[in-house]
Amino acid sequence: MTGGMKNATQCRTRFRHIAAGVTTCRNLSSPETDRILPMLRQNPEKSSSSSNLRRLALLRGLMLFAELAAVLAAHYLAGISLPLMPLFAIFALMATASLWTWRRAGYGAVISDREFFLQLCADVLALASVLYFTGGATNPFAWLFLIPLIIAATVLAAPAVWLMAALTTLCYSLLFFFYQPLGNDTPMHHDPAFSQHIFGMWFGFALSAVLIAWFVVGIANTLRQRDELLARAREQALRNEQLVALGTLATGAAHELGTPLSTMAVVTRELERAEVPDSMKRKLAILRSQVDRCKQALSVISASAGELRAESGGLIPVHTWLERIVDNWKSQRHDASISLHLSQEPTDAGIIDEQTLQQSIINLLNNAADASDKEIALEARWDSRKITIDILDRGPGLHPNIAATLGEQQTSNKEYGLGLGLLLTHATLQRLGGDIALFDRQGGGTCTRIQLPLTKPDIAQ
Repeated sequence: MTGGMKNATQCRTRFRHIAAGVTTCRNLSSPETDRILPMLRQNPEKSSSSSNLRRLALLRGLMLFAELAAVLAAHYLAGISLPLMPLFAIFALMATASLWTWRRAGYGAVISDREFFLQLCADVLALASVLYFTGGATNPFAWLFLIPLIIAATVLAAPAVWLMAALTTLCYSLLFFFYQPLGNDTPMHHDPAFSQHIFGMWFGFALSAVLIAWFVVGIANTLRQRDELLARAREQALRNEQLVALGTLATGAAHELGTPLSTMAVVTRELERAEVPDSMKRKLAILRSQVDRCKQALSVISASAGELRAESGGLIPVHTWLERIVDNWKSQRHDASISLHLSQEPTDAGIIDEQTLQQSIINLLNNAADASDKEIALEARWDSRKITIDILDRGPGLHPNIAATLGEQQTSNKEYGLGLGLLLTHATLQRLGGDIALFDRQGGGTCTRIQLPLTKPDIAQ
């Protein structure tokens, strides 16, 4: 009896070490993790939109300085008479808009695509106003209409880019007919050769606008999709790093717990064979069943580490697989009841009888039984390609922390929970091509929905 108490104390000590190790894994850090986590935790939409708006304000300021210098040089050095008052009024408005835009970007506000598009439209109209007073389409700087179009093509969606191309082309076209000539120059249509040159410039601009809207938008979309894939890959790498640490910790704990549990099992059997009261024998039977349950859990940990039993991994019918899981769970949870509702849809597809997958479903059944003292339900329906399993309970409902961090970190609202069940279950389902979702059940409680792919026997072979 003393040996059993000693081994029980050792088991409690090992579990304390596991809890401490889990806390360590939550704070797991490496140079790569320290570098990437701040990037993943910040709001990418907020940071990118603010940065783009700040760059737009800086570019607007540079263009304003260049246009002001060109106007002053043309008026005072080249002797070209220009209407300075309306031009200076436009420059003042552009400077005010640049300062306001810079300050707004500095506040870190989320800038919508619509607001960014309107900012570019304002730049186009301001440039068209400057060109109106400086020769219209005859001005050699009319190509500056391409700048807001290129910016739109790299930042905005395709519809906005095509609208920007239409706006810039329209403004350029109107400047053929509505403008103030430079100095004493005659209108361009009085000189056929010069008119053809200006028309060639316009045609080149229109062709460039179409090419930018067509090709640059496609390239920008490809780059954005690549960035999204890279961000997902980084997040997956961080989760895998944490899961590897947890797997190493669990494997070590399984080896350490094996010896004291075996000793406890031997001592319990010896006490059952001894002459003890019937009440004590019933308690010993309960104790032995709990020890067997612990040993079974350790075998699952070993299986997840790669030591799968030879009979695991075969393709079995869906009905058989579900009934086996429910029977296994019932043998562990005598205090809970479950109702099983299986689809009657015939199918020749099966599912891989993998040990870690079975344990993942059992973990979810345990969570449902722990959340409510009422009967839980398991409903399953399938077709030839996938199976959908709903685990229903009448507990307090979905905890907001679990919904927000499902599959990302250890989260538990139980008093003594380590938060590993959902994390490892999500990882297992994802590895097998499945998915899990939690949402509130109508009438109270939680619905845990699992989706898994099915395999046909000919494909498995």
